[in-house]
Amino acid sequence: MLLAGDLGGTKTDLAVYSAEAGPRAPLVQAEFPSGSYPGLAAIVREFLAGVTFPIDRACFDVAGPVFAGRAKITNLPWELEEGALARELNLQAVHLLNDVEAIALAVPILEPGDLHTLNRGEAVDGGAIAVIAPGTGMGQAFLTRDGAIYRAHATEGGHADFAPANPTQAELLAYLWKQHDHVSVERVCSGLAIPDIYRFLRDRGSIAESAVLARQIADAKDPTPIIVESALQSPKADALCVATLETFVEILGAEAGNVALKVLATGGVYLAGGIPPRILPALADGRFMAAFTRKGRFSDLMARIPVHVVVQRAALLGAAYHGLQRALDHGSG
Repeated sequence: MLLAGDLGGTKTDLAVYSAEAGPRAPLVQAEFPSGSYPGLAAIVREFLAGVTFPIDRACFDVAGPVFAGRAKITNLPWELEEGALARELNLQAVHLLNDVEAIALAVPILEPGDLHTLNRGEAVDGGAIAVIAPGTGMGQAFLTRDGAIYRAHATEGGHADFAPANPTQAELLAYLWKQHDHVSVERVCSGLAIPDIYRFLRDRGSIAESAVLARQIADAKDPTPIIVESALQSPKADALCVATLETFVEILGAEAGNVALKVLATGGVYLAGGIPPRILPALADGRFMAAFTRKGRFSDLMARIPVHVVVQRAALLGAAYHGLQRALDHGSG
């Protein structure tokens, strides 16, 4: 039996899988608030205390880079190492992989019901595929065709420099430079970034802040859900929150287009992570695709690239799929 996990800065999802049932049918599953635990082992012990299945191996995707079997969660003080985890949890083997790499691994086995299409486009058979996943942070990965299969490649593109695509975004960059030595894409295109965009637009003074919303945001541990919900609350959407979400969507569209160009993603672009499924109305109003395709001489090419939102919890699916494949390769269920 396989224990698979999706380890994020906000939450950790764990589930048990069998080779017979496959990666789309967890036998038991639970979610935990990551920040409430000192490390992964504590969460796993709590989860397995209520599990009777014989677990012999695990595969965890993590929100951060993985090097030589070691990882540090980007937005948590957790440090993980495959061998140490295997010994601590009394398992035969533990495998770690990047969370967006796990999403990428899931892309080839996604079904139509797992996707919401923003641009049908014209997928090129065997073309590279890009994955961009804004959640607590900003993950990016891509897939390339190798014979009959696709191979996933993790990146840390979310920590590359933010490139403004219009005057407002240039002002946002200057605003954030006063707070950070380096303004990455993640600083402006993630759950952590949405409150900063809100504050920038508020301090800019062109849109007044609601006194009621100001109190709610001041009292909130995480103001991002409040801002997003207020922006989508039709017909009584808050103007400042709407402007915040519109700016976010434009930045996301431009960055998704950048990634598509860098890997020549003629096989499609997949938006995953925690945020895109929650803001589908804002992604589907044309603003995202306008920013995505606004690439000068390559605009026609961009318009032909399929773009989908992944509405399935694809990281856990990918970790389960990869873990079961590894177990099969090593002759263990």
